[in-house]
Amino acid sequence: MIFSIWRSDFVSFKEGDFLKVEYSAWRSSDKSLVFTTSKKVAQEAKLYNESDKYEPVLVIVGKNTIVSGVDKALATMNVDESRKVEVGPEDGFGERNDDLVRVMQVSDFRKKDIEPRPGLQIDIDGALAVVKSVNSGRVVVDANHPLAGERLTYEVTVVAKLDNDSEKVKALALRSGIAVSSAKAEGASAEVSVGEGVEKNADYFINKTAFTNSVFRYMPGMQKVVVVEEYSRKEAEKQGRQAGQ
Repeated sequence: MIFSIWRSDFVSFKEGDFLKVEYSAWRSSDKSLVFTTSKKVAQEAKLYNESDKYEPVLVIVGKNTIVSGVDKALATMNVDESRKVEVGPEDGFGERNDDLVRVMQVSDFRKKDIEPRPGLQIDIDGALAVVKSVNSGRVVVDANHPLAGERLTYEVTVVAKLDNDSEKVKALALRSGIAVSSAKAEGASAEVSVGEGVEKNADYFINKTAFTNSVFRYMPGMQKVVVVEEYSRKEAEKQGRQAGQ
């Protein structure tokens, strides 16, 4: 069920539009907070984490960048509009699948120098799974999404619509985990600059690939992406010392 206020200046968004969105999500069953982009909401729920970033997130309408129940609602909203959206498993994180729960032996973990414990997240055949219990040498792991089978209540606000291609490129970089010092788009080319303050480790190069792929996926007119990287001797020596530790 979707609740909203009718607006006379209503203009719906179309597939592929770039939106900056604030949202919070609660389990409908017990009203517990599961995610928020709001520092205030996190603090009120006593779930505030200083290491987390609380800011609007990028959502690309109709491109599976958010659960489909919220995606459908956003397509009929407007900038500065807020809604409460009830999302069932079919439009959220899916129903629970018992076939994704399996029992393993403790020895299977110890062969890989892993000590299993409840809550531990592991990769099993390319799928993320969570250790649910450890008992008598048996380990129960669950590859269902933690929110599978849950009905969720979202409160969503459209903060802005990005129309400028340079803004879109920068937003895609941030979504991919790359803090760029500048971003621009001219014609069919996009260029971002990454300063020396950004550590060029393995995660960075994975994120860079994800970023370039996302530009081609979500900005069909783009034919070239240039990433300008800045390095300094001081930073290189620092990273070299860390690698040698």
